[in-house]
Amino acid sequence: MTNTTKAPGETKVGFIGTGVMGKSMAGHIQQAGYPLHVYTRTAAKAEALVKEGAVWHDTPGKLAAACDVIITMVGYPKDVEEIYLGEDGLVANAKPGSYLIDMTTSSPLLAARIFEAAEAKGLHALDAPVSGGDIGAQNAKLSIIGGSSEAFEAVRPLFEQMGTNIVLQGKAGAGQHTKMCNQIAIASGMMGVCEALAYAKTSGLDAETVLKSIATGAAGSWSLSNLGPRMIAGDYEPGFYVKHFIKDMGIALESAKAMGMKAPGLALAESLYQEIANNGLEEKGTQVLYTYYLQA
Repeated sequence: MTNTTKAPGETKVGFIGTGVMGKSMAGHIQQAGYPLHVYTRTAAKAEALVKEGAVWHDTPGKLAAACDVIITMVGYPKDVEEIYLGEDGLVANAKPGSYLIDMTTSSPLLAARIFEAAEAKGLHALDAPVSGGDIGAQNAKLSIIGGSSEAFEAVRPLFEQMGTNIVLQGKAGAGQHTKMCNQIAIASGMMGVCEALAYAKTSGLDAETVLKSIATGAAGSWSLSNLGPRMIAGDYEPGFYVKHFIKDMGIALESAKAMGMKAPGLALAESLYQEIANNGLEEKGTQVLYTYYLQA
């Protein structure tokens, strides 16, 4: 298979999954001059892109047949498996030489399966999960974690429309394993951020003033700077859903167990998020964990 750089104008790009992050990511690609094709299970979520000239398809297979590059940003590994490996999926219907890029946080083992199935059909496949949430997606400043080197450089121009930190990690599945590292770090970090700000509030301090003092010191983190203000303001709307974070932590725990590794911080975070999800908060943003500490 020959890899050629995928430039605007001449490359038809399909995008599947235009949710909180996907709609911004697809929009950046469209604005860069790539002819955009879209599919999402809820047609209304793609209306803004269609109004700007995107072509709507009613199945993943029809989209695949029309495009040179297909990007997916969906919810769960089962969705990824169906979209890629199903009868009306991407692998069965994409043109030989097409590029299939999964930007969902999904299973490393599934990423390897997709790569093998795609390669057998003369397709380029890579796992390239992202980090940065709704803010990173809106500002085209996502971190993009690539697995599978053969296709990586050819689609780098597309990645550059969506992110600023674009790193190749290695063979198929390496991108997903690296994203698990990211989620593990965030999981324990979110507990610390929520606990610290709840402590500030409970002790009678002005939380915004506390944030000014600690956000730029040794305690500083993306979560503290970007989600801390949302917690203080009582804004729990999703930049990243609780239900999807639980999914990610579950994948990471399964992977750690398979490798014989202990992950106690991750296990605790998963249990706390599962508790708030059971209380009806799974559709909220991950910063809603703050309310757990205020009620404790």
